[in-house]
Amino acid sequence: MGLVPPLDESLTKILGGNTAKVLAAHLDLHTVGDLLHHYPRRYEERGQLTRLADLPLDEHVTVVAEVARATVHQFRRGKGQRLEVVLTDGSGQLQLVFFGRGIFTPHKELLPGRRAMFAGKVGVFNGRLQLAHPQYETLDAEDGDENIDAFANRLIPIYPAVAQMASWKIANAVAVVLGSMAATRWDGLLDPLPSDIREERGLIALPEAFEKVHAPRTRADVAVARERLKWDEAFILQVALARRRAADAQLPAAPRVPVPDGLLDAFDARLPFTLTDGQRHVSREIFTDLAAEHPMHRLLQGEVGSGKAQPLDALVLTPSGFRPMGTIGAGDEVVTPSGELAPVAGVFPQGERDVWRLVLSDGSTVECDDEHLWLVGTSQAWQRGADPEVLTTREIRTGLRTDDGAPKWYLPRAVPVDLAAGADLPLDPYETGLRLVGGSGDGGDGSTPQSVPRAYRDNSVKNRLALLQGLLDAGGRVAVNGRGISFRSPSPALADDIAWLVRSLGGRARVAPAGAGAEVSLALPGEHAPFRSEAKLARWVPEEEPSAFRRGIRAVEYVGRKQVQCISVRHPDRAYVTDNFTVTHNTMVALRAMLTVVDSGGQAALLAPTEVLAQQHHRSITGMMGELAEGGMLGGAEQGTKVVLLTGSMGAAARRRALLDLVTGEAGIVIGTHALIEDKVGFHDLGLVVVDEQHRFGVEQRDALRSKGKQPPHLLVMTATPIPRTVAMTVFGDLVTSVLDQLPAGRSPIASHVVPAHDKPHFLARTWERVREETEAGHQTYVVCPRIGDEEEPGAKGKAADGEAGGAEGERRPPLAVLDIVAELSAGPLAGLRVAALHGRMHPDAKDEVMRRFAGGEVDVLVATTVIEVGVDVPNATVMVIMDADRFGVSQLHQLRGRVGRGAAPGLCLLVTEAPEAAPARARLAAVAGTQDGFELSRIDLEQRREGDVLGQAQSGVRSSLRMLAVIEDEDVIEAAREKATAVVAADPELARLPELRTALAALLDQEREDYLDKG
Repeated sequence: MGLVPPLDESLTKILGGNTAKVLAAHLDLHTVGDLLHHYPRRYEERGQLTRLADLPLDEHVTVVAEVARATVHQFRRGKGQRLEVVLTDGSGQLQLVFFGRGIFTPHKELLPGRRAMFAGKVGVFNGRLQLAHPQYETLDAEDGDENIDAFANRLIPIYPAVAQMASWKIANAVAVVLGSMAATRWDGLLDPLPSDIREERGLIALPEAFEKVHAPRTRADVAVARERLKWDEAFILQVALARRRAADAQLPAAPRVPVPDGLLDAFDARLPFTLTDGQRHVSREIFTDLAAEHPMHRLLQGEVGSGKAQPLDALVLTPSGFRPMGTIGAGDEVVTPSGELAPVAGVFPQGERDVWRLVLSDGSTVECDDEHLWLVGTSQAWQRGADPEVLTTREIRTGLRTDDGAPKWYLPRAVPVDLAAGADLPLDPYETGLRLVGGSGDGGDGSTPQSVPRAYRDNSVKNRLALLQGLLDAGGRVAVNGRGISFRSPSPALADDIAWLVRSLGGRARVAPAGAGAEVSLALPGEHAPFRSEAKLARWVPEEEPSAFRRGIRAVEYVGRKQVQCISVRHPDRAYVTDNFTVTHNTMVALRAMLTVVDSGGQAALLAPTEVLAQQHHRSITGMMGELAEGGMLGGAEQGTKVVLLTGSMGAAARRRALLDLVTGEAGIVIGTHALIEDKVGFHDLGLVVVDEQHRFGVEQRDALRSKGKQPPHLLVMTATPIPRTVAMTVFGDLVTSVLDQLPAGRSPIASHVVPAHDKPHFLARTWERVREETEAGHQTYVVCPRIGDEEEPGAKGKAADGEAGGAEGERRPPLAVLDIVAELSAGPLAGLRVAALHGRMHPDAKDEVMRRFAGGEVDVLVATTVIEVGVDVPNATVMVIMDADRFGVSQLHQLRGRVGRGAAPGLCLLVTEAPEAAPARARLAAVAGTQDGFELSRIDLEQRREGDVLGQAQSGVRSSLRMLAVIEDEDVIEAAREKATAVVAADPELARLPELRTALAALLDQEREDYLDKG
């Protein structure tokens, strides 16, 4: 019987049954190798010896002192004891405290007169410095300075631990194992790294790496050990991926070559938009792969549709209310038309594009680009209960009306939702509605109503309805026939707010000018009574027909060119709610690749994770293809093919037809769910598998579909989320990656700096001096704040825009506000300059006037919210000062920075923050200041969430082996290991000359994980 390799030795044999049992049960550590690969999370440094007279508060210290006295005290009511020990070293005194069962050992050992070394963090209690439960080591009389220094400077490893096995117990177990291994001189240990790579990279041997990572004497020991162990993980994984790539290159596949004047050309000819350069470039990459005689394995990340963008000042409904499109980031939640919440999977700035305005039948409007997708239906289709169509803005505006001149297309209603989790309100919403109008027995003061406070708008459905009822009870009028309600408002802003409230409840509202005010005509669905007044309710006749509340598209007007952005919503409907509670839509398809395969005689399958998403893809693809999706049918195009849907809930007859179309080849394209994987599903010639939302499928499912081809089909994996290159190399290393780079091209470089206002107040003073200098040079400045300043304050706790607290945990002051900063700057550091305010709650005419003055050079400093993020192009503006920058997201900061440096003069962006130097927010701001590359900024954003959040659990079989390697941070290691692994596999595909590497590969990537890579 052969000897057991040392790393495979059972921990029971070395540590004993009890300790080994706990390690196995609670940390899944069974062997010597498992324990030695359980690396310390961090290291405590006891530090140099410190005199008691010089102890710093809140720092880890090590002291040598003598016990002066030790006293046990009983807690009040007799519940527990504490041991207080007073130390002295001649320079001062220090108190130690131990509690509970932790007092017994020190009570025996720390006797008066005993000399010892103590290590811990200095705290304060009742005005006295104190160490609570310090580590200590008693000293004998013969202990000299050398032993003391060794104790003081030792690094203490801190391990990932559990309640049943504390870090120090794990450290003891590791020490026993290391001692056992050293006693046998690590006999039989296999080193997976080839010797030439170790020598070339200057890497230490594996036994030395284990010893230095677990029992380091210096930080340098930790560094060299980590470098070696990272290389092990990176190299072995890259060898596995390189072997997969080499095996794929040997597989046969049917080349799929585009056919002139075929289905693809016919489709391109009818596209209502022009493909971007990025889309054409990626298409060429895919077409080259499809034409090869081995299977394509390509990862496509980024927005792969046609644009489908909205201006950055368009509004998107979130759980806390409407937010500008430009402030939306990946991971933010938005509201879908069904009322559900869904995260934003990806954000894709599209640069500057032509923007169009949809004017709806109630006078409300929404802006978008020409390729934006809308869920629409005709009046007759809605009445039949038919599914909505997906049309581009261009398609809608070229077929806007019916023969009788009425609107042809109607948008679906959005389900009313609670906003801001129904936050508490200072006054009853119904009473507030009465008071806003005044004079209806409400005790109002008769003053002119202005607008509805934001807190009342962004609230629950119940509270919004109560507010509206108060307004309408006080000032609403019922039409003679009872089927309509009107409200005459002396304030246009209040009229707009009432229309907003009505639309938020699923109703219909139109605002028309009336003298100096406005008239609101409105209707609410039957489930929402507009009044509490019994007299008015008696005259009101509700409109029960749902079609009465769908808005028709009355006109599409050209607006001009604006910066636009596309978001990908991770929800089966791929839809979200935009301006004025309008329903919009976006999706992703790899349709041109599928059409190429059909042109060459093959079939393409699109695998979607849910039935609803599969149905949506089917509607979208058939809608874009038109008659080209009706091949073989009456009215179908000559070059067309049949596009079928296959899901588990289809009726038996429809399912039989779809299966027959697939096996005979009548259907060139099939869109389906897991139903495509079933054994009974057969294909005539499956040439391409497209996997959408790849992380939601297990590799076994993908492999089952790929196995249905006569030869291995080509594979295209799609994800909307930008993935850092290092993540892609590590987890998708057997796929070739394509990225659709849609970020707008950068202008002249902008210098960016972080201004630490709390740590260095003089830096902030210098900021305002710099603004004065730019003004004297004839230039202008933006100052951006997170808040307006006239809103209701929810409390003192703040949160960064991207979900990361910028400063210390707990209480934070409210974000800085435009109105406050304007006053401070005008009276203080910028006195004498022309300072103006701009924010979203100003009347449009007032906003336009401020912007006209700023653009005309009549304003030196514009203090604004993020409304200046879009639609603002003032080449003379050279400075962007962002206050409380840590409260903005990475993409927001990038967009704001782009407002300056647009002319001949260079731009300057100053990121002002009060976050402490050690806070994560400061590191993030420094990273933003360090680059203007949009994709690099998305990488920075993803570093906070790690690759696991990007890729989901589908890759966990691989990632669970990466204990030391951080795939986002260790780019140089991954790249070098990939290069070496590719060369090693090319020279020796079976690793016959490297048995140690083969063994390590089997241990790190066992058969299950190797199969995973084979299939994925």
